[in-house]
Amino acid sequence: MSWIALIESTGTSSIWVQASYMLSALLFILGIKRLARVRTAQSGNQVAAVAMLLAICATVWMLWGGDAGIEWWVLGGGLAAGSLIGLVLAKRVPMTSMPELVALFNGLGGAASLFVAWAVVVAKTRDEGPLSSMDADGALFAVAAVLSILIGAVTLSGSLLAYLKLAGKLRKNRLGPLGTRTFNLLLLVGAVYAAAMLGFVVSGAADTQLWVCALVGATLLLGVGLVLPIGGADMPVVVALLNSYSGLAAAATGFVLDNTALIVSGALVGASGLILTKIMCVAMNRSLLNVLIGGFGGDSGRGPAGAVSSEGKTVNSTTPDDVAILLSYASKVIFVPGYGMAVAQAQHAVRELADELTKRDVEVKFAVHPVAGRMPGHMNVLLAEANVPYDMLFEMDEINSEFETADVAVVIGANDVVNPAARHDKSSPIFGMPILNADQAATSIVLKRSMRPGYAGIDNELFYNSNNQMLFGDAKDSISSIVNEIKQL
Repeated sequence: MSWIALIESTGTSSIWVQASYMLSALLFILGIKRLARVRTAQSGNQVAAVAMLLAICATVWMLWGGDAGIEWWVLGGGLAAGSLIGLVLAKRVPMTSMPELVALFNGLGGAASLFVAWAVVVAKTRDEGPLSSMDADGALFAVAAVLSILIGAVTLSGSLLAYLKLAGKLRKNRLGPLGTRTFNLLLLVGAVYAAAMLGFVVSGAADTQLWVCALVGATLLLGVGLVLPIGGADMPVVVALLNSYSGLAAAATGFVLDNTALIVSGALVGASGLILTKIMCVAMNRSLLNVLIGGFGGDSGRGPAGAVSSEGKTVNSTTPDDVAILLSYASKVIFVPGYGMAVAQAQHAVRELADELTKRDVEVKFAVHPVAGRMPGHMNVLLAEANVPYDMLFEMDEINSEFETADVAVVIGANDVVNPAARHDKSSPIFGMPILNADQAATSIVLKRSMRPGYAGIDNELFYNSNNQMLFGDAKDSISSIVNEIKQL
């Protein structure tokens, strides 16, 4: 059976399928709403998972029970393979690798939209003639198909490149001409031209395949070119943007397939991704355009190890013993988690330290910056995995005023999000970015392996403050040593 017959036989024939799709859409909306708060995020994720399961079951029922002619073993095989891959990833991928996994998932979503739209376009033009000869409904189909292919391809290649960057497997900002603004503009012009030829000039199936391939090729390269020059400090924004792209591609594919659930869920993901991208840009005091064309923070965070001073400045080093005494006699301690905590997998040790301090009637809070880590909510996910109580987690706007009353601010692997240069140094690439006021605590303690700069590639003024102390070493080992010392006090 052709793709056209498949679409017609699975469109709006079953009221039960459509009702299931609408219920699924409502559950998606509820799930996303609950994801907005830390306390309800876990249940929100579960509600969204149920919504997706309902949509899948309705689609399988429609394909198997209708006139589509899909064999049960094809559907069963696809479901089994997907479930197995998801189960393995859920069990094996560590929480520290979540940013890479999210980027990969975004890419797979884009790939699904790309290949489905590609197959349907080729089949439809083969059975009904060129897109330019179709009626108004055909014109809507053509626009949706082109957008699905274009956005899906950009999402696929851009997400795969983001995965490589997040995993530290690619540190270049250019690959030949790829990554330059001029070449990106040429690729965009080429993609628009291929889309125009596909929609208005094509006269046969062979031409359709040719121009679809041209469109896919140009947009795949465009995705690489757009993400390649973006530095590591901007990757959380890019991950959120690519997530939005994957949703928009899915929504466009929903119009191609006349699938209500796909349209609604894709639109929800696209809109929420754009909102999150905007929130993160505001948190960095940068425009989205500035992120895309002026990314900073490439490889400078990979320099040589060691406690090196900057311009003759010195730092105050400390030991786990001294930190344990300081924390034990404090009244209020604020922890500031960062990517270094994720790398060291120190979240469980940090939770144990927080528990020990709480037993001693120390007020403990966690300050989470919107762009801490390598993806939106990275620190929240790690702390939730370690069972840190939700009422201890505070966003930047909620807790920034409390640093002045804190006895100790413990910075665990964070860097750029606590750099005071963002307030006054107009030459700094992070100037104007809202930061956590860790430097305003009575004492700040920074746990780092070395004096390497963060992903923005700049020195951190906090390290050289007179009230700051540096505890060098692996964060997990350092925190564990502090816990052992506190237990012996």
